[in-house]
Amino acid sequence: MLAVENIDLYYGASQALKKINLCAEKGEITCILGRNGVGKSSLARAVTGRHPVRAGHINWEGRDITAMSPADRARAGIAYVPQGREIFSQLTVQENLHTGYAPLKRSQRRVSPEIFDLFPVLKSMLRRRGGDLSGGQQQQLAIARALVTKPRLLVLDEPTEGIQPSIIKDIHNVISILRQQGEMAIVLVEQYFDFAKELADQYAVMDRGEVILSGRGDEMVEEEVRRHMTV
Repeated sequence: MLAVENIDLYYGASQALKKINLCAEKGEITCILGRNGVGKSSLARAVTGRHPVRAGHINWEGRDITAMSPADRARAGIAYVPQGREIFSQLTVQENLHTGYAPLKRSQRRVSPEIFDLFPVLKSMLRRRGGDLSGGQQQQLAIARALVTKPRLLVLDEPTEGIQPSIIKDIHNVISILRQQGEMAIVLVEQYFDFAKELADQYAVMDRGEVILSGRGDEMVEEEVRRHMTV
């Protein structure tokens, strides 16, 4: 469904991504692994249109979306859960969820009951402001907001960062359920190796803006991957 082909990305004169290739298939989780600062988030931003690429192509469902705006990518079924969550702290939980309506046709603008099945804590907090939630609850809200858009590609940028272990387990279960449903491709950017290893159908390890290891998750050599993830 997603094919990233030989993309280069720059911040000014500094090259952040070099000839990156990546694919993500429907019903699978593709994990992007690596230390801080190696380009993982830049790749997520490239896929979702948050930062333009200088060379290469990004294809989604057989369509070249390299020059497409973030808004049009959202309308095309691509949802993004950014690092740091970026919820609206002054809006209620319900209002944050409703911001996910933006790419949807008017007839589709509703919050599916399934979202509250996945994140039951949010149902009891609909009138609370997003800024009053714990970090873990905010992360659940950020994922739920993305799911409101009814995505066919879900890009998650370090969803375990700064989250308590109990909610990490909940997020793991949610991602597993979404895979089992087989309706979307999932790209997971992650530093927490054990979390990623349990979920990865495919994986790519990055270093200095390049993919240096990749393959199927069940063929991953743990020692080799860990060596490229430790400081």
